[in-house]
Amino acid sequence: MDEKWERAFARADRVRRGFAALLDDSEGEYALAPSTHDLLVRFLSALPLTSRPRLVTTDGEFHTIRRQLDRLGEEGVEVVKVPADPADTVAARLAAEVNDRTAAVLVSAVFFHNAHRVPDLGTLAERCARDGAELLVDTYHALGAVPFTITEEGLPGAFVTGGGYKYLQLGEGNCFLRIPPGRSFRPVVTGWFSEFSALAEAPAGAVRYGTGADRFAGSTYDPTSHYRAATVLDFFDREGLTPAFLREVSQHQVGRLSERFDALGLDPAVIRRDRAVPLEQLGGFLALHAPGAARISGALRERGVLTDFRGEVLRFGPAPYLADDQLDRAMALLGEVVRAPLPG
Repeated sequence: MDEKWERAFARADRVRRGFAALLDDSEGEYALAPSTHDLLVRFLSALPLTSRPRLVTTDGEFHTIRRQLDRLGEEGVEVVKVPADPADTVAARLAAEVNDRTAAVLVSAVFFHNAHRVPDLGTLAERCARDGAELLVDTYHALGAVPFTITEEGLPGAFVTGGGYKYLQLGEGNCFLRIPPGRSFRPVVTGWFSEFSALAEAPAGAVRYGTGADRFAGSTYDPTSHYRAATVLDFFDREGLTPAFLREVSQHQVGRLSERFDALGLDPAVIRRDRAVPLEQLGGFLALHAPGAARISGALRERGVLTDFRGEVLRFGPAPYLADDQLDRAMALLGEVVRAPLPG
């Protein structure tokens, strides 16, 4: 059974190439793990938190970052959070908080709660580099819905993380951390795969690490997710499902949902959308603000419309395979649900 690993590693390499291609990145190294949390913990453990005990982030990060940083804050690490809204100025506001005590800045490319894109990340990266801080960009809500490239975003020296569960249809267990080139890190949280390439050498002195992405490697894992991901990536290539094409589909779908929602003329005190943010600044879903988001989502589910919610935000996330009439029907049913009298 151990002979499977050569084949499994080949699939893992295919997944790495797939993520690098999505980011149009020819320089970074890619570590893989079942979750972004695994990779986040290794990243945080590589930071000089004893000499630079300050982390800067926003109050709009996904729970992976939010919870872990909150827990570090309980242990004495200074965690500075700037408001995520408005997204168009968040990069500048994060940059203003960077100083020589800052170990890293952590921010999303697209916020998970409202789909707002974060511009000017390259400027933030420059500020981080100037002050010796690392930058980690979470692209989970970008890849597959919003083209995001290392060069165009100005992020050659940044860490980038994300996964294929949300939009890329890779399923669970396929997450990555992009490591900038020419850097030497020694994560405190480290698995034995990090020294896999040097196992034949006699251990001596300091803990050894591999090169590149191996420095952030974990340990023995279930490789079946990489087989699935490699197959899906090949399918996307074969069918021409490029980031540009998927963005075109996504913008059409989110735009159609927005238009149909506006046409319903619903009471904004019950449910509304933020019309101040243009369509091109949205990610792959439509966020609607509703105090009764949980109730509305449940009622829609009973009618065959699958949505989710975060607090008072109801999210419609259309997949590329949905037809326009399905989107129209979903919005019509939303109107019925919102206008229906509350039970009891």
